[in-house]
Amino acid sequence: MDGRSVRRNPYELTDESPVYVISVAAQLSGLHPQTLRQYDRLGLVSPDRTAGRGRRYSARDIELLRQVQQLSQDEGINLAGIKRIIELENQVAALKARVAELQAGLEGAAAAMQQREAAVHASYRRDLVPYEDVRQASALVVWRPKRTHE
Repeated sequence: MDGRSVRRNPYELTDESPVYVISVAAQLSGLHPQTLRQYDRLGLVSPDRTAGRGRRYSARDIELLRQVQQLSQDEGINLAGIKRIIELENQVAALKARVAELQAGLEGAAAAMQQREAAVHASYRRDLVPYEDVRQASALVVWRPKRTHE
């Protein structure tokens, strides 16, 4: 899996829909098509492929191309560093999604536990066992066993 979402409607266009050929992607990102090919070879931005192996870029890919260019030109980060940054950002996003998934599961389990606990408390038969606080009772009862050898 490459982390791209699966669309329910094949005709629905999203930010991840691979619709741009390399020349359009190059224009939209402000880069030369050869640069896009190099980024693909290095694994920085990997567009989808058609059956004929042609590259198809999504809006998300275009944004990533712009980010790579900005990190390279403005920040002076080399391509290996940019690749590592992208990998780490993807890992952080995946971990955030997993944390959200686990939190939702935990909240569901906690709600189910509270419901079961409430059901147990509701099943108590309080009328069968009268309760009197011993500290407030005024009577004192002393028990002495019967003597059987008299």
